[in-house]
Amino acid sequence: MRRKIPSTTALVSFEAAARHESFTKAAEELSLTQGAICRQIASLEEFLNVELFRRSRRGVKLTEAGLSYSRRVATQLDAVERDTLSVMGHQGANVIELAVVPTFGTQWLLPRLKDFQHQHPDVTINLTNRTRPFLFADTEFDAAIYFGDADWPGTESHRLMSENPMPVCSPALLNNSKQLSAGDLADMPLLQQTTRPYAWRQWFSAMGISVARDMTGPRYELFSMLAQAAMHDMGVALIPPFLIQRELSENRLVIANPHALSSLKAYHLMIPERKVESASLKAFRDWLVHQAETYAMP
Repeated sequence: MRRKIPSTTALVSFEAAARHESFTKAAEELSLTQGAICRQIASLEEFLNVELFRRSRRGVKLTEAGLSYSRRVATQLDAVERDTLSVMGHQGANVIELAVVPTFGTQWLLPRLKDFQHQHPDVTINLTNRTRPFLFADTEFDAAIYFGDADWPGTESHRLMSENPMPVCSPALLNNSKQLSAGDLADMPLLQQTTRPYAWRQWFSAMGISVARDMTGPRYELFSMLAQAAMHDMGVALIPPFLIQRELSENRLVIANPHALSSLKAYHLMIPERKVESASLKAFRDWLVHQAETYAMP
C-alpha cells in the first residue's frame, strides 16, 4: 500500500522556506531557483490540501497550520539526517552500541576503556545512558550494562560485580569523628537513591535497628547526584565506594560507617542472544569480565 508521504524534495524545500519565511532565501540555501521552491511548496500544499503560506507583495508568511507542520517536519528531517550520518559512519567500521547505567559508565568503565581500545583498535564503542531494561529489538543497542538480577528475556548475562554501598558524607558532617554509628546516622538527613528505594531500610535492618524515617529524604536518580549532594553537606548517602574513588581519595567524601550493604543484585553485561556470536562483542565481553575480576581481587 502506498504511504501517504510527500516527496522528500518538497519537504526539504518547505522546511527551508519555513525556517527563513522566504522562498528566495530557501532557494539560495538549497541552490535552486525561486521558481523551483515555489513549485515544490505548491505541490506540497496540493498534496496536503492545506495552505502553508500566505502570499503577499511583501513576501510569504506561515499560516498556523504551516507553522505547526514545519516544526514537525524539521524534527523528522533532523532525525533522518542523524540516522543517515550514523549509517555512513558505521560503513566498514566495527562498532558496538552500548547502553550503560550513567555513573558506572562514567566513573568505572570509561577510565578503563583506553586499555580495550589499545588491544582492539579496530573496534569502536559508543556509550549511551540507560538506567532501566528495554527491548533490544526496538533499539540499535548491541549490548547493555545494567544493575539488577540478570532477569532480562532474550539475553545472555555476564555478572561483573556487586555494588556493596556504604554510608558516605562530607568530612564536615563527620564532625571530627572517625566514623558514625547506625544510631548517629539515623538522626541525620538520609539521601535516597530513586532506583534503590529500600536501601537505607535494608542497611539499618542489617545493623539490627529500625528507623521510622528510613525512606524519607530527597531522592536522586543517579549516584553522581547523590555524591554531589553529600559533598555539599546535604546529608549521608549510600554509595558504592568504587563509584566515588576520586572523591574519597581527595577527602571530599568520607566513609561514615564501614558496614557495606550486601545485595543479590549486581552489575551485568547483557548481550541479546542474536548477537552472542559477534566477534567484537566476544572480545569486549572477555575484556570487561576480566577487568571486573581484576578489580574485585583483594
